[in-house]
Amino acid sequence: MDKKSKIFVSGGYKMIGAEILKVLEQKGYLNIVGRGDEEPDLLDQKAVKDFFNKTKPDYVIIAGGKSGGIAANQKYPADFMIDNLLSECFIIHEAYKNGVKKLLYLASSCSYPKLSAQPMKEEFLLTGHLESTNESYAVAKIAGIKLCQAYRKQYDMNFISAIPANVFGPGDDFSIEDSHVIGALITKIHNAIKNKEEKLIIWGTGKPRRDFIYVNDLANASIFLLDHYNNIEPINIGSNNDLSISDLAGIIKEITGYSGELIFDTSKPDGMPLKILDTQKINQMGWKPSWNMQDALKQTYQWFTHNICSSKIQE
Repeated sequence: MDKKSKIFVSGGYKMIGAEILKVLEQKGYLNIVGRGDEEPDLLDQKAVKDFFNKTKPDYVIIAGGKSGGIAANQKYPADFMIDNLLSECFIIHEAYKNGVKKLLYLASSCSYPKLSAQPMKEEFLLTGHLESTNESYAVAKIAGIKLCQAYRKQYDMNFISAIPANVFGPGDDFSIEDSHVIGALITKIHNAIKNKEEKLIIWGTGKPRRDFIYVNDLANASIFLLDHYNNIEPINIGSNNDLSISDLAGIIKEITGYSGELIFDTSKPDGMPLKILDTQKINQMGWKPSWNMQDALKQTYQWFTHNICSSKIQE
């Protein structure tokens, strides 16, 4: 990408989009369109159309769309599905209509089958049933991948897609009910310290293993792919390390200084038993993550204590 290219990052006010914008600026890409209040309502087709007609971006990264943990996926399946479907359809179509040079769509590791072989290779998509707790969200993310492929085939557009591991970091959702596992655990353990609780109950068995990626690594990988990747097939972005929920909780317990006991409620759902991405393709291209889990979690907790602790989210 040329440093003067116009770039639009959807969802720039959320964790992933905000980090991508920050890294773009650090790398000297300053011609950003659609920041803050200038971002259109992505669920309004006319608003998206008018935005593209006015700004004419050269490059687009789709990082928006509603997402959440197991509880949120179970409570809001229709919201998650329609939000992602509409926003990706409107953006991808207008990117085509306005001659965008390249588009990157960020999907989700939820797109892989529940009982997929591990680690999950890109060709394993659509080879089995999806995890029921996030099926609606996963179907919407798969649709985004397939839509990019369809516009490539029919209109020869350079639209690519990537599948990130579970993303976390500063700016994450830290609500207990609706967030992903790391955000929820940080809030629960922090509250347990504040309330001097000797025991803390955590959903599930603690046995599922996940591939987590720090948001700064994902942002750098996204820009790397815009510069270097042009294939029709999606490509995985992961950390090359997997961690059980039990081990994850233990690390957060150590970082926060919590001295109580962690108890796992096995009556609650686990989600996919194992979700590890095979990252050979992007690694062979020359990209690898820079952050280790311990340091990334420390940075996330520091951001949480400085930005969230005084809010009503923990009440």
